Amino acid sequence: MTARFGARLAEAVAARGPLCAGIDPHPGLIESWGLPLDSSGLERFALSAAEALGEVAAIVKPQSAFFEAFGSAGVAVLERVVDVAHDAGALVLLDVKRGDIGSTMAAYTAAYVAEKAAFTADAATVSPYLGFGALDAAVAAAREAGNGLFVLARTSNPEANALQRARLEDGRTVAQSVVDAAADHNAGAEPYGDVGVVVGATVAPGEVDLSQLNGPVLAPGFGAQGATEADLRAVFGEGLPGLLPASSRDLLRHGPDTGALRRAAQEVNGRLAGLREKGQ
Repeated sequence: MTARFGARLAEAVAARGPLCAGIDPHPGLIESWGLPLDSSGLERFALSAAEALGEVAAIVKPQSAFFEAFGSAGVAVLERVVDVAHDAGALVLLDVKRGDIGSTMAAYTAAYVAEKAAFTADAATVSPYLGFGALDAAVAAAREAGNGLFVLARTSNPEANALQRARLEDGRTVAQSVVDAAADHNAGAEPYGDVGVVVGATVAPGEVDLSQLNGPVLAPGFGAQGATEADLRAVFGEGLPGLLPASSRDLLRHGPDTGALRRAAQEVNGRLAGLREKGQ
């Protein structure tokens, strides 16, 4: 039986460090590598990044939209990226941000994290903004397969403020209610559960209480988007278990030299070591 995602993630982070290395084939990045802006350039860019970063990062995060933009050829490349990253020893988090109800959500789950999913990812990002309960079947299917989900809770884009910071009748923000719902699914799990949340590294400190989550926290915004190690400490505290600072452009700008890509990821993990050590 496949080990639970939370346990596999904890083991990978202990061995490699907490960095979540993003693979975002942005057109500008592909061209900066001297590659053509077509499916062949996408393939060379993404597979090189997956091989290099997959050798040193605990988890890699391909952004599905940048692959889908190339049509069926791009989706085929994404499938290969997942396999290459796995072969290099990394876990794979597919950044797809799916969220729907009923049979449609079941189909998304079957594509990404259910048993015998079309993509053999270890986890996927999902949106709870059709109601967290709409994700319950996805959580159950992912857990049965030994996989995980990362639920959007408090994102750092300004457009999210009105919704995610809105207050419920019980006084909690919408974002906090998402964190609390994820925590319910993680209760009693060791070293932590399989349902993570996404909280931007650039949000204001204290906006969400993660102390009872008992699950991983994906923190985009680290690196090129402006958040530093000091910001991570301010927002998340010292040594929060399961914290995964995510960086993509700040790493990918070191390509096409795969050695430089590996060294960049290792250097970031070195800087992030203190965040882990103080929590152990």
